[in-house]
Amino acid sequence: MESLKGMLLSWVGDNRLWIVAIFLIVLATSLAAWLLSRFVQRLSARAERTMNPWDDALVGALMPPGAVLVWLFGLTVAAGRAGAATGAEIFNLAAPMREIGLILVITWFALRFSRNVEHNLRDPRYMGKPMDATTVRAVGKLVRASIVITAAMVVMQFLGYSISGVLAFGGIGGLAIGFAAKDLLANFFGGLMIYLDRPFAVGEWVRSPDKEIEGTVEDIGWRLTRIRTFDKRPLYIPNGIFTQIAVENPSRMLNRRIYETIGIRYEDAPLMAGIVADVKAMLQQHPEIDTNQTLIVNFNSFAPSSLDFFIYTFTKTTEWVRYHEIKQDILLRILQIIEGHGASCAFPTSTLHVAEWPSQIPEVAKSAG
Repeated sequence: MESLKGMLLSWVGDNRLWIVAIFLIVLATSLAAWLLSRFVQRLSARAERTMNPWDDALVGALMPPGAVLVWLFGLTVAAGRAGAATGAEIFNLAAPMREIGLILVITWFALRFSRNVEHNLRDPRYMGKPMDATTVRAVGKLVRASIVITAAMVVMQFLGYSISGVLAFGGIGGLAIGFAAKDLLANFFGGLMIYLDRPFAVGEWVRSPDKEIEGTVEDIGWRLTRIRTFDKRPLYIPNGIFTQIAVENPSRMLNRRIYETIGIRYEDAPLMAGIVADVKAMLQQHPEIDTNQTLIVNFNSFAPSSLDFFIYTFTKTTEWVRYHEIKQDILLRILQIIEGHGASCAFPTSTLHVAEWPSQIPEVAKSAG
């Protein structure tokens, strides 16, 4: 027994104490990561009690980058202790890995924070009047691009690359790159113009009379805009196209127009004036018609098979489905007015006129017989 105890003490004293130290470092790291997760959970519960977009975004961005940061420090410290005890050169990478890892984790946290803020600023739960989705996305993309570029330059500087040299190379090679990637740059600036001019935004219905483009805008990127057509197909359009075509935005219309021509029979001509007057009065009293806009009901033309009058008016709603419900109601009321006057809607007809036989024809035929 005494000999076993002596061997153990000899082994521990023989520079093997570093194993115990590493075990304790890893144990402390795991404990610190657990405590951090519990702390973040408490912060999250407290942040949920308030409708502040910033604290929720901050707490939501802490994990998992926080846990990764704790383990990064713990494992690199353990690796440094192992390197000092064993003299292995591979453990010398622990310090630079810790520095680079710190930069990457901070970048990760910043990217998550910016995404959370972007989401919260468009969420009506946090904002009484949510910000414009297109503007928020544009600013968010610029912020994230700045974060990534800054992180890349810091890492390059840490690795010994001269940032001034890289910038000088970028200035010299910018012209060549611009010629080689002119389409890419055209799409980039096209996207920038969309963000600045805002002819349309995410969620709006757009169409172009110059191209076969029509649908709902789903995403506006720096190179492409994704539009979902009405048959649910995704349509990807380079942003440079929008600088060369006209774009209609029906989502921003103030009213929807009803423009219809109705025909009655020619024999109902004496009833036309009363029908037109009653239809106009009905439209003026209809709760869904905007009487502040142009409202016309007039006898219009002598058609081949009908006497035509037309209605020209605007609904208050711009919603597509609701518009058609209102239009149906108005057309049914017009039918009731026409029938109430004892008239009928006309349909294409043809009249065959048969001339009478001359009276002398039978006698001629009889003499010929």
